[in-house]
Amino acid sequence: MKRKDSARNVALDVLIAVEERGAYSNLLLNDRLNQSTLSPRDRGLATELVYGTLQRKNTLDWILNKLVRKGVHSLDLWVRHLLRLGIYQLRYLDRVPPQAAVHETVEIAKVRGHRGIPGLVNGVLRSYLRRCGREWLLPDSPETVTDLALVTSHPEWLVRRMVEVYGIKTARSVLKANNRPPGLSVRVNPLRGNRERVARLLQEENPQLTIRRSSVSGQGLILSGGGHPVSGRLFREGWFTVQDESSMLVTDLLAPRPGERVLDGCAAPGGKTGHLAERMENRGSLLACDVHPHKVKLIENQVRRLGLSMVEVRQADLRELPGTGEPQFDRVLLDAPCSGWGVIRRKPDIKWSKNLREVESLLRLQEQLLEAAARMVAPGGTLVYSTCTLEPRENQERMIAFLKKNPTFQADSTLVETLPAPVREKALTGDGWVQILPHHFESDGFFIARMIRENKQRQK
Repeated sequence: MKRKDSARNVALDVLIAVEERGAYSNLLLNDRLNQSTLSPRDRGLATELVYGTLQRKNTLDWILNKLVRKGVHSLDLWVRHLLRLGIYQLRYLDRVPPQAAVHETVEIAKVRGHRGIPGLVNGVLRSYLRRCGREWLLPDSPETVTDLALVTSHPEWLVRRMVEVYGIKTARSVLKANNRPPGLSVRVNPLRGNRERVARLLQEENPQLTIRRSSVSGQGLILSGGGHPVSGRLFREGWFTVQDESSMLVTDLLAPRPGERVLDGCAAPGGKTGHLAERMENRGSLLACDVHPHKVKLIENQVRRLGLSMVEVRQADLRELPGTGEPQFDRVLLDAPCSGWGVIRRKPDIKWSKNLREVESLLRLQEQLLEAAARMVAPGGTLVYSTCTLEPRENQERMIAFLKKNPTFQADSTLVETLPAPVREKALTGDGWVQILPHHFESDGFFIARMIRENKQRQK
């Protein structure tokens, strides 16, 4: 029987590949969708199935372990993921009729497996439907780490760490937010037009869009409904860039000015690079570096699409970037590699593929990159360190350790007063830093620290 290109088949292919290859689900899904012939509606269903099944894996396995005699992990990889897909539809997708979900899932089993697999899949799903009214009830307000991990479908080690750092109430809000679908925000290119004009043009290009202003960044717009705008002319011509609101705030806080010398030390895929050049009105010099050749091409593509001429893109390891004897940049951005716990809603596989040991391995790299970035900051210059994680060892503690080791730098105590009012009111702040959590603005979790190098000339 020939395998058809359906939303469920695409989703199953991606889920299998995520576990087999350890790659990010968003990249695999994008590649698979581009290869498919799915309609926009079915592309949306495939996306929902991939992200939803990954987000809820812990809860789905808890259910399946009561339905599969030897437990879900006794099954072949593809059968395991197929059953997760089936239970996810039955438990979380109200718009999919239960009988349709069972039928389509069993049909996939018939094509992919031997005679016994369709019967197993049919039996498990129908058993769930018979028993779902009286079993698998979860507490509305979980208080223990075990219950919170099950209800929000996160690994217990991550729940325990979030509770330890933020307390049970905030941790519960963060974990719940991680399971909500990510919104779509775009950054307006002021070299093309202001926010009002771009919003009007977007509305004309797609009348079904609902558009509102971001409260986090003055260049941001929040879009909903009406499909994805990157397929339109405005995106191709560089009128806007898709970027999370929290990520936009990084460049806003570095606040580069026209004519300055700026370094973006870990620049791929180029979202912040483009933002920096836009803020500088395409005047001055901006060096954007990344260590990976294929990622350098992504930066170049962004720069070209936005019509920017001031950016030099270079494949280079920031730690090996040659200096000219004297620090040469007025402003340096280090958006460092991190554990990524702030972007779980966009990359749900992170919570299952990473662990606390990952943090330990990143701390040394972050330290080295921060020291390298600091060497490039001219006297009186500004250094911004940012991550998309919620782990203090990679954030506040990394900043404190750096300042202790580098007395020529100090935390910029004016950072909090320069934040947009809604960010000041909701986010966590300290001396020279801000931490946005996922539930604050339904955006990515981000940490941003701003430090100033002392001006030796003034001391004389």
